[in-house]
Amino acid sequence: MENRSFDHILGWLKSTRPEIDGLTGNEFNRLNSSDPISPQIHVSNDAVFVDSDPGHSIQAITEQIFGSTRLTDPAPMNGFAQQANSMSTHMPKNVMSGFKPELVPVYTELANEFAVLDRWFASVPASTQPNRFYVHSATSHGASSNVRKDLIHGFPQKTIFDSLDENGLSFGIYYQNIPATMFFKSLRKIKHITKFHSYSLKFKLHAKLGMLPNYVVIEQRYFDKNIFPANDDHPSHDVAEGQKFVKEVYETLRASPQWKEMALLITYDEHGGFYDHVPTPVSGVPSPDGIVGPEPFYFRFDRLGVRVPTLLISPWIDKGTVIRKPDGPTPTSEFEHSSIPATVKRLFNLKSNFLTKRDAWAGSFEKYFYLRDTPREDCPVSIDYFLTCKYVWIPKTEKLQEVKRSLRPFGAREDAKLSEFQMELIQLASQLNGDHVLNTYPDIGKNMTVNEANQYAEDAVHRFLEAGKAAIKAGADESTIVTMKPSLTSRTSGGSLSSYQ
Repeated sequence: MENRSFDHILGWLKSTRPEIDGLTGNEFNRLNSSDPISPQIHVSNDAVFVDSDPGHSIQAITEQIFGSTRLTDPAPMNGFAQQANSMSTHMPKNVMSGFKPELVPVYTELANEFAVLDRWFASVPASTQPNRFYVHSATSHGASSNVRKDLIHGFPQKTIFDSLDENGLSFGIYYQNIPATMFFKSLRKIKHITKFHSYSLKFKLHAKLGMLPNYVVIEQRYFDKNIFPANDDHPSHDVAEGQKFVKEVYETLRASPQWKEMALLITYDEHGGFYDHVPTPVSGVPSPDGIVGPEPFYFRFDRLGVRVPTLLISPWIDKGTVIRKPDGPTPTSEFEHSSIPATVKRLFNLKSNFLTKRDAWAGSFEKYFYLRDTPREDCPVSIDYFLTCKYVWIPKTEKLQEVKRSLRPFGAREDAKLSEFQMELIQLASQLNGDHVLNTYPDIGKNMTVNEANQYAEDAVHRFLEAGKAAIKAGADESTIVTMKPSLTSRTSGGSLSSYQ
């Protein structure tokens, strides 16, 4: 999911679950972090809808964590209101607010029914894409912000998908508008074309038939349309839509014959500028690969980002579990996005090496699947009828709560300009189309509305995957990377020809 902190989404769950490291109501930031008599902005539980997008660049996050450019350990987490105030006078209240548990009913119930990890951090104190890269490759390959050139041509590092493939295990990516995982160059190989599936067409079918692969990534709708609103939780999208999406995914998996050999992890890329009170680890964090970020910050990737909401769901997880700091592999290890490939390596006994020094260091959570002797039978199910076996009636278990209330007072804004993240997705789409080589390329996303961008992205993905399938039929080498030539007639029409590198 996108751009929310732990305290913003789950912090107020502490009111009924005191063992969770959440909010007491006494936490605050001053509008001027260095002035002891500056006005205090206290946390509140009245979050409903956030229209504007709080700051989450590397410089904004540094100010949020430290209140200034001077790094201290432990991090004081005292600059959120100050940084927000520099953007807008109404923003400090927004970033210090959190949701009442009843407004995020799906997350509340999943946290109560399974496990909440209340010390899971973003991998890097930066924006969306660098953190998403850590989920899949335990490094951003030196990206501390979103670098257009690298986003277009594909990041070259090895991914957990490569490790799974090397070990004869399957993976699948179920996408909606466009799969952001295609930012990795290796996933554009012909042999991986068939690993990309339309979420709406294939996810429920594969789950029902017990055909889900060993490792699955489910991607959200990133573009906001009237009929199909965005469900990634990125401001200014409706968090209620994100809840509906998570509910659908959970109930689909719960009804699958593979349920008893399954685990679902839900996390957020980064905190999106929203307050969190838990100090971000600033020491003992290894650089994944020694690459230093670009000027002017020259970031060394040796400290983590802000804490984000994370849930672990499985019939092998006891109800009401709270998972905090990992027990290794080093004294300074933490749960962060690199914990995902670290856990996959250990859980599947992969013979491949760790991807980087970061996933070798990160805490893994596979041990929590081995604390029970048998899987639970009392997990919420999506069956809405009674089952019968001879003359014995088995009563149904209730579904997850329905999400009845929209948190956004208006509908999708299809004519809105693109967010930074959406611009990056259009840059990816331009590569898949081949349009990145055109003189008109720099203006492609700048001049698009959300509705136009969604259509452009979906068309680009369709044409790219069709070209890959055609290459498979033509007998092209499986390690070949599909590249598209641009259309000669329109900057927003897709590549009409395909070529292979």
